Amino acid sequence: MIFSTPFARVGVALACAVLTCAQAETLVPDVVVTSTRFAQDLTPLPQGVSVVTADQIRSSGAATVNQVLMTVLGVAGRQDFYGGGDYNLDLRGFGTTADSNQVVILDGIRLNEGDLGGTRLAGIPIEDVVRIEVLRGNGTVLYGEGATGGVIAITTKAGQGRARENQISAYGSVGSMRSSELRTNATLASEGFTLDLNGQSKSSHNHRDNFRSQFDGGGVTAQWSGETTRMGIRHSRDALSTGLPGSLSAAQYVQNPRQASTSTDHAQIKNNLNGLFLTTDLAGWSISLDAGWREKTLNSTNYVYDVDAQQMSVRAQKSFDVGTIKNTLSLGQDHGEWTRTAYGSQASQKSKALYLKNDLSPWQGTRVSAGLRTEKMDKLSGSTALQKTQNAWDLGVSQRLNTQWTGWARAGNSFRLANVDEFSYTNPNVAIRPQTSEDLEAGIRWADGSTRSELRAYRSALTDEIGFDPAARGGSGANINLAPTLRQGLEWDGDVRLNTQWAFGAHLAVRQSVFRSGAYSGKDVPLAPRHTLALRTEWTPAQKHRVFANINVVGVQHPDFANQCKMSSYTTLDARYAYQAKHVEYSLGAKNLLNHRFYTQAYGCSGGQTTSIYPEAGRVVNLAVRLHY
Repeated sequence: MIFSTPFARVGVALACAVLTCAQAETLVPDVVVTSTRFAQDLTPLPQGVSVVTADQIRSSGAATVNQVLMTVLGVAGRQDFYGGGDYNLDLRGFGTTADSNQVVILDGIRLNEGDLGGTRLAGIPIEDVVRIEVLRGNGTVLYGEGATGGVIAITTKAGQGRARENQISAYGSVGSMRSSELRTNATLASEGFTLDLNGQSKSSHNHRDNFRSQFDGGGVTAQWSGETTRMGIRHSRDALSTGLPGSLSAAQYVQNPRQASTSTDHAQIKNNLNGLFLTTDLAGWSISLDAGWREKTLNSTNYVYDVDAQQMSVRAQKSFDVGTIKNTLSLGQDHGEWTRTAYGSQASQKSKALYLKNDLSPWQGTRVSAGLRTEKMDKLSGSTALQKTQNAWDLGVSQRLNTQWTGWARAGNSFRLANVDEFSYTNPNVAIRPQTSEDLEAGIRWADGSTRSELRAYRSALTDEIGFDPAARGGSGANINLAPTLRQGLEWDGDVRLNTQWAFGAHLAVRQSVFRSGAYSGKDVPLAPRHTLALRTEWTPAQKHRVFANINVVGVQHPDFANQCKMSSYTTLDARYAYQAKHVEYSLGAKNLLNHRFYTQAYGCSGGQTTSIYPEAGRVVNLAVRLHY
């Protein structure tokens, strides 16, 4: 079993090491999370949540949200096909279908696509992001279809809803591969009105032939905040132009990982996002509304399409006492529409959902949480239609053991339907059934001053998991319901600030993603690493000087169902030095400092050799200047 592996023992040992660290010199306030759809204290929450703060984002030197999650939290990521810095993230070992099994939220708006196109995060201006929360495990009651693996909730400066002062910042950098980047941000505030502006432009030749990219984007948010009400509108757009170098065979990768297999392929991706939001208090209820309209255009050598998507969420929460029992009731409705037009044909999906979540504290230090959701989904691709109503539930309990320790456990179910690309390409006359999962999770968290730690164990037993089998349909491949699968593992988060000079962080995940039965019984699910580890160190040797280092380890994974081919584990070291001179920060950073050769993305297996390889960059050095007033 996974809980007896050496990695599990290492995780427990590391946790114990952090838990016995010296107490901090100063206390830190309770961690408040918003990925639960209303702000609440993390301590009594019967679910794991990992938080990345604004300071951690900045100190990491990451240029995108993807890089932050991979570097700081150790989330596994696979390079996408475009040169804009996007990665396909994988919270809990779902491999090629990870994007369809986790939800991404930006300031209350769901960003997931209705096809296999992937969720683009690299276009979100990193200078504007103040917080990233990862809701670990089943988030279906709150967020609906496709949340078995978890939820990534991103909050920007404009989205956090706090009073702010006038400020302006600018960032410029140059680096390896003839890369350059410019970012600007400004906040104008007066008598409750706030205007947030951002812009960014970056270009790079990247690390392969025919991989040059140019990205430009900008956005504006205007809002007004009163005593109990906040309302506003937002608009953003971005455009990426990039070469498409294609994949390499094993021999090509060994010979020259910089080469391209497609020397002229290219793509352009454009995104427009508009939205409005409202929060207010009414008759004791906290009420929130988020609405978004999104457009995406892809124009590539091999494919052209347009996407139009609309999302609206209305939710309300009220806290009240029933005798001596404290109770908080949350209600919500989600509505989404998504349409893709390609070569004159359309694919679409619609969803409507209602959910209820109730948290009660029958006595001091105890919380019992229960939730229900019902969701109706209508999907259409050409003449093929899919209509289903699915229900989900979860039940959790947490108990404060003393002033430092809290234990929790939860159970629930989750679901997803095939997306428009999946159910339109199946075995002849074989419909894809809904994917379902029975989810169990338990954890214990500890906090004392600036030292925090949490250890989680989880188990998700999936039935009718949806995936692409290259052996189906006579060897041409098809989307099918796979044999029963299992995701289980241990996760550990630890953060400690020893003093004003030293701070450390660690995130370890040891997991099994395997088939429970069938032809591949006991085999790993393709492209699901067995373990990940992220170690973070911050050192302040003297006033105005800061040094940061991150070590990331990603374990062995397989690109094929039979596990005949292997993608080796890899370790990377990133480092950054920063000097602060009043309003100006100068920094020198290096990604993959040891120049390790590796790849995160590969799809093929031939004669025991991994093929269809997308290499990663070697050492990348970056020199930057940031001004803030």
